Amino acid sequence: MREELGDLALFMAVAEARSFTRAAAQLDLSQSAVSHAVRRLEASVGIKLLNRTSRRVSTTDAGEKLLAALRPGLGMISSRIEELRLLGDAPKGLVRLATSKPALRTILWPKLSQIVRDYPEIQIELNLESRLTDLAAERFDAGVRLREFVGPDMIAVKIGPPIRLAAVATPHYFQTHGTPAHPDDLDHHACLVLRFHAHAPVYDWEFEKDGEEIVKKVSGPFIFSESDICIEAAKAGHGIAFVTEQEVIKDIENGALRRVLADWCPPFDGYHLCYSGRRNISSAFRLVIDRLKYDELATTTT
Repeated sequence: MREELGDLALFMAVAEARSFTRAAAQLDLSQSAVSHAVRRLEASVGIKLLNRTSRRVSTTDAGEKLLAALRPGLGMISSRIEELRLLGDAPKGLVRLATSKPALRTILWPKLSQIVRDYPEIQIELNLESRLTDLAAERFDAGVRLREFVGPDMIAVKIGPPIRLAAVATPHYFQTHGTPAHPDDLDHHACLVLRFHAHAPVYDWEFEKDGEEIVKKVSGPFIFSESDICIEAAKAGHGIAFVTEQEVIKDIENGALRRVLADWCPPFDGYHLCYSGRRNISSAFRLVIDRLKYDELATTTT
């Protein structure tokens, strides 16, 4: 039974990493040991759990069902073991995070707020600059970034659900200037532009629908470095803002802003906590990682 539990944990690691190599590296085991454990598990249950090709690993239907059953149980066991480990050595010290205001408001703040209540000896520093900070050079423990901006040498932990962008303006703006039905229509509109730091180019608006991708270079009366003031400008009638859906969902629901081009804004991989795999992880930082980790199963069942 003990051996089966270990094999189940290794199967889950491979299934989530979609790679024997990555799973072995994460667990500090040899690839052959991980592969042998999964084969042993498949022989024990009498059914194939993983599809293996030269390029990728994916779960079979049976493997997906087993993975769904394992996640809550093994996740709870892992959390309890971590809590027990911390009982004898309460985490303490400074954790430095580089993030953006939208990520802080929509993802981080409720969990970080609870951490410092639960562990008074932990101090969390939050740097809210939008630019992609050099984490190592500026001695940050981790940064919060969209998955597409995580470097190949970084460990990325998913901390939030998929994200959608939203193009919004006031109803009065669209009554006056017309409603764009296609991204190319934005050429005739006042667009509120974002430049995330002084030396970066302005952010081009990206759209996708039915396999067609369009990148629009937009212009308008203002260029902002933060999305919150960009949203305020949109609410003041200055033009169309292009920001994350979560930032404006309440304004859309109460009618202050109206959304357009929604069918051109598919969801994409959201915020990740990223850090170097070469750094030593303190007990305080380990706690932050565990608390921020996105529980997809819990989200879909609530």
